[in-house]
Amino acid sequence: MTLIIRPTTSEDRENWDRLYQGYAEFYKVEQTPEMRDTVFGWLMDEAHECNGLVAETAEGRLIGLTHFRPFASPLRAATNCFLDDLFVDPAARGSGAAQALIDAVAEHARTRGWATVRWITADDNYRGRNVYDRLATRTMWVTYDLKT
Repeated sequence: MTLIIRPTTSEDRENWDRLYQGYAEFYKVEQTPEMRDTVFGWLMDEAHECNGLVAETAEGRLIGLTHFRPFASPLRAATNCFLDDLFVDPAARGSGAAQALIDAVAEHARTRGWATVRWITADDNYRGRNVYDRLATRTMWVTYDLKT
């Protein structure tokens, strides 16, 4: 499948919404249209740290998305990249879209001098982890969330 990986644009809103809603459902996260409005607003704001890319077929159908941002790593005195969200339409899984999106984020990071691209996934996301294990090194870190 021929894919075009490109930045998210305002014209993508309807299809981005469909994909991002699917992403929230996959992770069983309650998400409202207002929450998606906020995130899409971040993506459209050049001054905001959140960046977005989409995977588009040659026919113009959006089949995947990713969101990422820089983060400081004081211990290493470096800026890294955090890949927050990655989702491929279930009907397009196996198309190479996930790898193409990750590769594009890595290229974006390289051009900005960001040292590492980091992401987390659910322990039971076996299909995704199969891709991730081919592309990156699994770390020893355990994550925690402290609600404020």
